[in-house]
Formats: sequence, C-alpha cells, structure tokens
Amino acid sequence: MDEDAVRKALAFDPAWERAARAAWLELMDLAVWGDLRSSRLGATTKIRKRALEIGEKLRSLAADRDWIPQPRERLKNALASALNVREGLNELERAAQALDGGVDRGAFGARLAELQQYADALAPFENRWAALLDAQYREDNE
Repeated sequence: MDEDAVRKALAFDPAWERAARAAWLELMDLAVWGDLRSSRLGATTKIRKRALEIGEKLRSLAADRDWIPQPRERLKNALASALNVREGLNELERAAQALDGGVDRGAFGARLAELQQYADALAPFENRWAALLDAQYREDNE
C-alpha cells in the first residue's frame, strides 16, 4: 500500500476540523451551562455525557495516525473513528429527544444538526479510505 497515498487520504481539512470543534464547543457549553430541561429524571446528565463523548470521538477522528505502523491499520482506524462519530451523534440525538423545555433547547438542537452536517461531510473521506483498502485487498488476492 502506498504510504504517501494513505497519508494524504487521512489528512483532514483544517477548516473542517476547526468548524467541527467550534460547533462541538458550543454544543458542550449549552449542554453544561445552557437552560435545558427534561421531565425525565437524569436526562440532562445523560445528554451532557453524550455531548462529551462526541468531543472525544471527534478528537479521535482528527488525531494523527502516524503512530500506527501499518497503513492498512491506519485506514481501518480512521473508518472506525468516523463510524464512532456517527453512532455517538445518533445516541446524543436520541437522548436529546427527552428535552421538553428550556430556553436553549432550540440552540442545542441547531448545534446538534450542525455537527450532523459535519459528520455527513465525512462521506468522501470514508469512500477514499474504503477504496484504498479495497485496492489493497484486490492487490493481495491477485
């Protein structure tokens, strides 16, 4: 597998990374300090936990993977990280359905939708990673 092609494929657009981080920071601020209410006991605590997890998953996705020795494993790790971001956002969205009041509920929903758009923007990266893995597989089985 071409090491340089893998490195280029795994390089994130710094603007995407800054924008996703800014949206997450706003979401986290709303989750912790915002006026979010739920009639379900423990719902806001769960939302805060899920919001923090999204930040950790985004960080994992954007992290440098040069420490992983095999290019194939770097690509697999990136694909797994992207999947974790998507799953985490789905979990947070489900948890946020319990919100039934609070001044900041709309703003929280807007930030969550914005993060979902950033996750959707990962599709070309995921396709590139999968294509490189597929090419390696075909090359190995020829």
